Order: sequence, then C-alpha cells, then structure tokens
Amino acid sequence: MMKWPNNARCAVMLTFDFDAETLWLSRDPSNAKKPGTLSQGIYGAVRGVPEILKVLKSYDLPATFFVPGWTAEKYVSRIEEILAGGHEIGHHGYLHEWIDPDKPDEERATFERGLEALDRVAGIRPSGYRSPAGETSPTLMGLLREHGLLYDSSLMTDVMPYRHTLADGSAGPVELPWHWSTDDAPYMLFAVQTPRPMFTNDHIFQVWRDEFDAIYEWGGLFNLVMHPQFTGRPSRTLLLRRMIEHVLSKPDVWIATGHDVATAWSEAEQAK
Repeated sequence: MMKWPNNARCAVMLTFDFDAETLWLSRDPSNAKKPGTLSQGIYGAVRGVPEILKVLKSYDLPATFFVPGWTAEKYVSRIEEILAGGHEIGHHGYLHEWIDPDKPDEERATFERGLEALDRVAGIRPSGYRSPAGETSPTLMGLLREHGLLYDSSLMTDVMPYRHTLADGSAGPVELPWHWSTDDAPYMLFAVQTPRPMFTNDHIFQVWRDEFDAIYEWGGLFNLVMHPQFTGRPSRTLLLRRMIEHVLSKPDVWIATGHDVATAWSEAEQAK
C-alpha cells in the first residue's frame, strides 16, 4: 500500500476538464455552425467554472483544471480566477483534438500549440497533461518528457500511480489513472445527434461513492473527472458537494492536485 502524505490512507484528485466549446468542435467541426450545441460549452465557461470555484472555496479544497489552449485564449479571465483560487492548470491539447498515432507531426504541433497558449495567456508551464478522450501514443509520451511535464492522467491501467517506460526503455512521466465510471460525461453528456439518457444525482453518487469506498480500502488514488459544462449545472453542483462531503467523512484522506500527487509518488519511488 502506498504511504501517502500525512499518513493518509488514500489520495483524491478533483479534476475538471475545462473544454468549453472545444468539446463539441473536436467531435464534429460542423458544430461551429450550431450555436445551440456550442452553448453547452459556453455555459461551462461563463457559469460552470465560477460555480465550481465557489464550491471548492467553501471546502478550502484544491483542484486541477485541464485546459485546452483554445479555451485559455478565449476565457483568459476564467484562467486567472482558477489560478487565484490556488488551483492547478494542466495541459489538455489545443482544440481538444483526439490523438492520431499515425500522424506524429500533427501530435507534436497540437501539443506544442497548446503549451504555447497556456504560457502566453497566463505564464503557465504545466506539470501535467490529460489527453482528450483518454487516448495517447508513444510520440505523446516522448513529448511529455521532452517538455519537462511530471505526469500524465490519460489512462486507466491501475488505481495506483505508476511510472511510464518510454519506447527507448528510459523512464517517462508518472501516470495518474482515471476511469470512465468516475467521469461525469457518461452520465450527463447529451447531444441531439446522439441522444442518450441522463442519470440522476442519486445514481451517479452511488457509483462514485462505491468506487471511492473501494479505492479507499485499497489505499489507491481516486481520480474524479468532471467538466464545468456538466457538473457546473445547478443540480450537479449539489452532487459535487455531496461527493466531497462523503470523501471528507472518511478519516485519513488526502485531497491534492495532480502535481502534488505525482510529486509524492515520485518521492516515494525514489525512497524505495
């Protein structure tokens, strides 16, 4: 079992993929002509993020926001508010583009364009990266090391952090795993083109609670993945509060940013 800081039994990450309109533009470029569809992403920026920041502030908790470069360029004031709240900002591509391992040059261009945007907008050199749609590639892992990023949070291989091994056999970034069951999108995302049912807060809470309770017993990392355009909706912020209060009801839980979790794991790795 991992020895977490403060003798905690498990670690918890509250993460938010602040995609805004890029979620819809990357899924289908024709959505650029569909203001109704894009308005879901706009809601996440203009209302969702501020409401989520209020919730986090009320519990004095840190979070990690993974932000595409396009979003950072359009919503500069929101980036400033996230940073002012003491939260971490991670890299999330440029336009939420999905990884294509057959096009390494495009991967590099997209990755570096997103990095440049975060740096230009707010002087951010992120420690971590999350790939849109949870896909990655050997090229991408190499880019993370080349640009000095500490961790990735794109894969579902474990419930414990682990170290990537790159194609040349050398050590890569730390992986902070997640899973679809603890992502809000499968329960809340709705599109007219691909309609699917939305789930109640009770249903989602039961899944998240049970997953957290099991990871707590295992001593692992509970990585909750949310999106301001979904969890920032009025009733869904109540779900966020409910989940936070359940986590806080357990003794010896460490809630931290991705940077701090990856740093703690790296230090424990070196101490072995």
